[in-house]
Amino acid sequence: MVKDLFERIQENKGPLGKWASQAEGYYVFPKLEGELGPRMQFHGKNILNWSLNDYLGLANHPEVRKADTEAAIQFGAAYPMGARMMSGHTTYHEQLENELASFVMKESAYLLNFGYQGMVSIIDALVTKNDIIVYDVDSHACIIDGVRLHMGKRFTYKHNDLESMEKNLQRATKMAEETGGGILFITEGVFGMRGQQGKLKEIAALKKKYNFRLLVDDAHGFGTLGKTGAGAGEEQGVQDDIDVYFSTFAKSMANIGAFVAADKTVIDYLKYNLRSQMFAKALPMIQTIGSLKRLELLRNSSSIKDKLWENVNALQNGLKEKGFNIGDTNTCITPVYLEGSIPEAMVMVNDLRENYGIFLSIVVYPVIPKGIILLRMIPTASHTLADIEETLTAFEAIREKLTNGTYKEIAERTTVDVS
Repeated sequence: MVKDLFERIQENKGPLGKWASQAEGYYVFPKLEGELGPRMQFHGKNILNWSLNDYLGLANHPEVRKADTEAAIQFGAAYPMGARMMSGHTTYHEQLENELASFVMKESAYLLNFGYQGMVSIIDALVTKNDIIVYDVDSHACIIDGVRLHMGKRFTYKHNDLESMEKNLQRATKMAEETGGGILFITEGVFGMRGQQGKLKEIAALKKKYNFRLLVDDAHGFGTLGKTGAGAGEEQGVQDDIDVYFSTFAKSMANIGAFVAADKTVIDYLKYNLRSQMFAKALPMIQTIGSLKRLELLRNSSSIKDKLWENVNALQNGLKEKGFNIGDTNTCITPVYLEGSIPEAMVMVNDLRENYGIFLSIVVYPVIPKGIILLRMIPTASHTLADIEETLTAFEAIREKLTNGTYKEIAERTTVDVS
C-alpha cells in the first residue's frame, strides 16, 4: 500500500517543528517592531536588540535610505523583469560587480540574488562527479546543502583542525588520482555561531603540498575584517590565495543579495553555469543601486568600522572582565557560554526579555552539547557604550539566578508564559 506522502509530516514535524506550539511567536518567529536598530519593540515592550544583522549600522544611514528611496521611485520593485542572461542585465549590475571585485581584490565578480541559494549553486557548478570536496564539519547550512547535491566523494574535517584538514586532503588526493578529478576545499572566513575565523592562512599554506582550489564563505567577515573591510582573507594576509570568494549583502551591507568573486575565467564560467541565476529573475534595482551606495560608504567611511570595533571590544572585554566565557571568538560575533538545561535556558531568555529588556539569540542542544547554553550577540556600530553597560549588568543578574537555582526552580514548577 502506498502511504499518503503527508502522513510522515503529521507524525514527525522535525527537530524544531515539534516545539512550534510552545515556542512560535516568542522563542522562534518573534516579531520585532519599530524602527530597525538597537532599540525596538517586542510584545509591546521596548527592548535592547543584540540580534540584528546590521554590523555597520547602514540600515538606517540617511544616505542609504535616500538611495533606496530614489531607486524605488525611479524603477519600482519589478525592474528588471527577467533573468540577467535573457533580459534582466543592466549597467548598474555591471557597475556593482566591478566595484565589488575591486574591493575584494579579485579580477571579476558576479551578483547573486540570495546568499544561501547562491552558495548552493556555486558548489554545484564548480564540481563534477569526479571531483572531491573537503569541508569543515561546522560549515553553514548553505554549504552543507550545496555539498549534498554533489554526486562525487566528499570528506569533512574537524572544525578548524589542521591535522584533520591535512589527513582529509591526503584522502581526497588519493581519491582524485583515481577519478581523474580535482579537489574543492571549502571553509568560512568567520564561523557564525562561535565567532572564530577560519584558518585561512594555514589552509593557504597547505596549497604548497596539495593541489586544491579554495572556496571561502565570508558572510560575516566582509565589511568587518581587514584593513579596508575586504574580509577575513585580507585580515590574515591571504586574499590572493582564495580562489573563489563569496559573501552576502545581508550582514554588513544591510540588504538582500550576494556576490561571488574570482579570476575572470572562473566568473565567466559561473555566469553561464550558475543555475540559481540563469533561471531566476535578476536582482532588483532597489537592491542593486542601494548596494552601490552601501559599498561606497564601506569604502570611504572607515569611522563606521572603527565604531563597530569600539563596541565589539567594549562588549567582549567587559564580559571577560566579569568572568564570562566567550570562547575563542576573534570577530564581532560574541557568544556567551553558560551551563544549564534547556528548560533553564527558556526561563532565562524569558527573564531577559520581560524583566531586563534584552533581546538576543539563544542556542541549545542539539546545535551545541547538552548542558550548555549559548547566548549569541551581534554588536553593531549603532549600539552605544550605555547599551553595553546595561547588558553587562543584566548578564550578571541572570548568571546569579542560574547558579543559585532560581531558573531551575521556576522551570520545574511552571511553564514559561510566552503569550
